[in-house]
Amino acid sequence: MRVLFLFPILTCTVLLALPNDANACTVITVGKDASTDGSVMTSHTVDSHRTSTDVRVMPRKKHKKGATIKLSKRADDDTGPMERYGREPIGEIPQVAETYKYLAPAYAPMNEFQVAVGESTFGGRKELRSEKGLLDCETTQALMMQRAKTAREAIRIGGALIEKYGWIDEGEALTVVDENEAWVMEIVGSGKDEVGAIWVAQRVPDDHVTVNANASRIMEIDLDDPDNFMGSKDVISAAVKKGYWDPKGGRPFRFAYAYNPTGRTGFVSTRREWRVFDLLAPSLKLDPNSNDFPFSIKPEEKVSARRIMEIFRDTYEGTDFDLTDKFTVTDEETGKTIKSPLANPFMSYDADKLFKMNGGWGWRGERTIARWYTMYVVITQSRSWLPDPVGGIVWFGYDNTAMTTYVPFYIGITDVPDDYKTDGRTTGFSRDNAWWAFNRVGTIAAHRWGDMRADVARVRDPMQKQMLEQIAELDETAKKLHAKNPKAAGRYLTKYVKKACKTVVDTYWRLGDHLWNKYDEKW
Repeated sequence: MRVLFLFPILTCTVLLALPNDANACTVITVGKDASTDGSVMTSHTVDSHRTSTDVRVMPRKKHKKGATIKLSKRADDDTGPMERYGREPIGEIPQVAETYKYLAPAYAPMNEFQVAVGESTFGGRKELRSEKGLLDCETTQALMMQRAKTAREAIRIGGALIEKYGWIDEGEALTVVDENEAWVMEIVGSGKDEVGAIWVAQRVPDDHVTVNANASRIMEIDLDDPDNFMGSKDVISAAVKKGYWDPKGGRPFRFAYAYNPTGRTGFVSTRREWRVFDLLAPSLKLDPNSNDFPFSIKPEEKVSARRIMEIFRDTYEGTDFDLTDKFTVTDEETGKTIKSPLANPFMSYDADKLFKMNGGWGWRGERTIARWYTMYVVITQSRSWLPDPVGGIVWFGYDNTAMTTYVPFYIGITDVPDDYKTDGRTTGFSRDNAWWAFNRVGTIAAHRWGDMRADVARVRDPMQKQMLEQIAELDETAKKLHAKNPKAAGRYLTKYVKKACKTVVDTYWRLGDHLWNKYDEKW
């Protein structure tokens, strides 16, 4: 009973004091034959309270011969009103003759050819991290978007760049898709003080879905099968040289175990992998306590963008790992079912750290898909049957995935609202910044999520339903306009997106006021 009494106080401490970690993103990727409409999809929950919130549309540009691109790396910056990531200049590389248009939040999710990328950090071996190169994850992702017309081309370009100029980041998984194919690319450094990179990419079968959740997912590889694998020439030889794999040891080479051996221990990553697969293919009856799952699975029902939104709201509710106020356990002494000491009406989902449950990666223990510290989330759709400016959609939502409403940012838009162009981590709280409208709702609701989620859902769900249902009409109108005048189609889509953003942001400001007033005396 002592634990139950203290828990609300302890939870508030967790909400305020736990580290805000960038390396905690969930990505779901869907092949074209696994989706409801034939689109190829990927996604990215940006789970970090240091990442910037501004969004830009970067236009196509031509560059003079001999031009260079100045490079920078991510660095902690606490000089402003809030903790955030800044960028430190580190060098430059040759620019290409022309760069393509792309959407540019912190991690560029899609370009004008419907090539899209998601990201999930897996860390890998610390001794492989190098500070001698020039390319981190955000920079590499942007360069791929600027220079590639297909997913395969993006992987080859990214691989060549990091091998030549050096990878300076942790181990990263990038999901790279276009309107026809989906791939997972995993990258680690070459070693301390070395300039280079070790990487591999595996194709996701067209009728399959895969998930990345901060652990390497690629196991056995076959670089003699270019239809399904790509990689650096030294991906296996480097593992042998560094003692990560013994070719005479009787076990096949597995990238994940060679370069990310601790990633599949504990449950912080594998539990999310299990949850996504179990929601989409429950008949597989996968073991939630396993450390290994298939690279990808065939869903029992085809997957829509709406379904991914629902999964991103998940908090393991109704499972043995549910940390909400419904979570029960069996008392070992009496055999009776009682409320778990971890059960709570809050949206921290981190309380297990207080009790050192389930191990995990670093300080992490059990964690759910929905996170209170998510900065923004994207779900991309690449659709082959439409012209690129209309076919590519980035469903964009700010803050906690359990509470956000997504707006469809067509890749054909030419601009975003002004309150999306400012970084909430730089300005501090501001009514002129869209992210704060969502973050305020998330912060308030997290304190009584058991009650307030119903208030949020009553506002969120009708708006989301309407925007999802408007897509067919938007597609048809924009397609007809594009056939006659591509610029007119761009103006039409831009006008729609700006109006939708304003509607959602204004609604969330009012929702925050409503929650504050309704629960003011009930905290």
